[in-house]
Amino acid sequence: MSAFLKFYTSSLKKNPKTTNAIMTGSLFGLGDAVAQICFPSQKANSTYSDGESIPKTYDIARTVRAVAYGSLIFSFIGDKWFKILNGKVKFSKKPADHWSNLALRVGTDQLLFAPTCIPFYFGTLTLMEGKSLNHAGEKIGAVWWDILKTNWMVWPAFQLINFSLVPVQHRLLAVNVLAIFWNTFLSYRNSEATNVKQLLPVEIPPIPE
Repeated sequence: MSAFLKFYTSSLKKNPKTTNAIMTGSLFGLGDAVAQICFPSQKANSTYSDGESIPKTYDIARTVRAVAYGSLIFSFIGDKWFKILNGKVKFSKKPADHWSNLALRVGTDQLLFAPTCIPFYFGTLTLMEGKSLNHAGEKIGAVWWDILKTNWMVWPAFQLINFSLVPVQHRLLAVNVLAIFWNTFLSYRNSEATNVKQLLPVEIPPIPE
């Protein structure tokens, strides 16, 4: 692990944007792969004319979309956001590591970034699937509140630790490690929400079939 962190830190100093893009895209792709393999969507399955179930095949395009979103979009947004939180979000009369500033950063992250990031993810992935803006809006409306409540069960405690113990240049990496599991959950819900009339309730972890 120490060798990996040393390599990652060195790469981050030399090529920060490229390193973050590769790391974030890879972990988004891994999350989608886990979701497809461990938690296949019922609605993705179909049947032959005689009623026999057709085995579900792995959707490579879906993983490619996840990698593209993580590497080309979220890596830059996430990196910029954590730098803003670290440098701009603070009480001027308190030390940067004071508990009040940590609470302020976590609160800002969860009350500002999370509520906008979730619909952005679902909207972007829906458009990348070739669906319409109207379909994206319907999907977001159907899942946003449930996903946000689930987010608040997972991320505040983690971000409190992340902001207090992890160097700012490694915070996106720390987020992405936990996000392997979170992205698995999001990918699962995105697949289930493709048909907004047959949404499943939020379950953590999603129940394998």
